[in-house]
Amino acid sequence: MAKSMAPAAPLKESEDFLQSFCADRAAYVRGNAWLAATAMIAGMLILWFLGNPHIWTGAVGGLAAVTVRASYLMSEALSVRWDLTTLHLLGPMDRKIKLAEIKVVNTLGSTVQIVTSNGEKHLIKYQADTQATIVDLRRARAGQAVRNGSGDTLN
Repeated sequence: MAKSMAPAAPLKESEDFLQSFCADRAAYVRGNAWLAATAMIAGMLILWFLGNPHIWTGAVGGLAAVTVRASYLMSEALSVRWDLTTLHLLGPMDRKIKLAEIKVVNTLGSTVQIVTSNGEKHLIKYQADTQATIVDLRRARAGQAVRNGSGDTLN
């Protein structure tokens, strides 16, 4: 049986749902466009170093490889959802992080990286606004109000 890409853990009685963080299609496309540009340049450089007179084929190969990969993985990547509650950050494939255990929150492009006090690392990928995601995580951890999906503030 395949694992769900959305949280399935039941909430405790004292726990309230605050917000969901879903992957953003534009962030996914933008991230893969940068990956394609990098692959195209790398392919051309490798062929140039090898002395191949047709270095342009490196660009074609890099673009094709990333396009096929991005197309194949898009539906799965965009179905990932993380749920923020008053006590936990619930993620895909039964991930459950206590808010009190979150030590560091970083950004890596359109990805928010969460590092727990025991060193575990989790990625909330393809966020439209990584800074807003970080603010919401920090506010929830501090017991303060967070935004909901429409930008309104919740307690």
